[in-house]
Amino acid sequence: MRSRFNLSMAMGFAVLTTMLSGAVPAFAVSKSSALPAWLADYVGEGKGQIAPVVLERARALYLGKVAEGKVKNACYFAMDATRPNDLTGGTTGGRFYMICEAEQSFRVISAGHGGGRNLPGVVNFSNDRECAKNFGNALDSNLTAGGAYLTSEIKTSFKGYYHAPSNQEALLTRSFVQFDGIGETANARQRAIGGHAAALVSGICMQKKPESPYADREGYVPFGKLVTYAGGRSDGCTSWSREETPQVLSMVKDNPTTLYIYPEARDIAAVARTVTSGKSRANAESYWNATCLGEIGSPRFWPKEKLEPIITKYKQDHPAPPPRPVPLCEASN
Repeated sequence: MRSRFNLSMAMGFAVLTTMLSGAVPAFAVSKSSALPAWLADYVGEGKGQIAPVVLERARALYLGKVAEGKVKNACYFAMDATRPNDLTGGTTGGRFYMICEAEQSFRVISAGHGGGRNLPGVVNFSNDRECAKNFGNALDSNLTAGGAYLTSEIKTSFKGYYHAPSNQEALLTRSFVQFDGIGETANARQRAIGGHAAALVSGICMQKKPESPYADREGYVPFGKLVTYAGGRSDGCTSWSREETPQVLSMVKDNPTTLYIYPEARDIAAVARTVTSGKSRANAESYWNATCLGEIGSPRFWPKEKLEPIITKYKQDHPAPPPRPVPLCEASN
């Protein structure tokens, strides 16, 4: 059951948490509007709720960009990447928030975090499915970078054909909404960071299908198996379930809004200090989901200045093999 907060309690909790986790980011407006009473009911760390510091920063970012005239959307987004994603029983954790204050609408959906990478013999900054331990903003790191973003253009691309449950052939097109980062996340476009459905076509072979608008010059199209990974990891992007993605995309099509992803580098450093010092969670410097903190031990942020040279050297020392042609599908396909 969702615990209930009255307005004064929620605001006090939010202010206290923000003080504990550091100063309000530079993008925050000096005097944000008061937290609506209906929204205070969703503030907390329980299921279906948003942690106070996450909401505080997400609202500050949104209100600031509205005041600057850069956002006119009535809704804004937030994500708490410290919460678990892949839960038991095949269900996914809710940690992506869609908030429309004018409509008094608050919805929580699943979202994948960056899987990171393991560079054998060099460094391991990979993440498990349930909880993210490693974060960063380096190119080719496949890590989630917390901070401020604005949604931008949406591009749709063809991914391939696959057999639907009815054994009929279906095709997968996937829309991608580009994120433009601010500050620590400023290289989001360079990193190709955005949001998309957690779906792909794998095990691809080339099938003869000259009538397809997606056929190549020889009349072939990629064909494989549909894989959905709403409870899995991404290459650093925010990935939603196929069922929930259309609503997210419809909210930002030709109408940019803000997205705030928690935690930032400073939050990760504060939590790491708390773990090292052995302080209790009640005396923690910054917020972290208790379940995931118990799972990961201590989080780590990998700044691009440190990690990018390591990734570049690894690529030089381990060049990718020459590309191999995609095999033709067998007749049974």
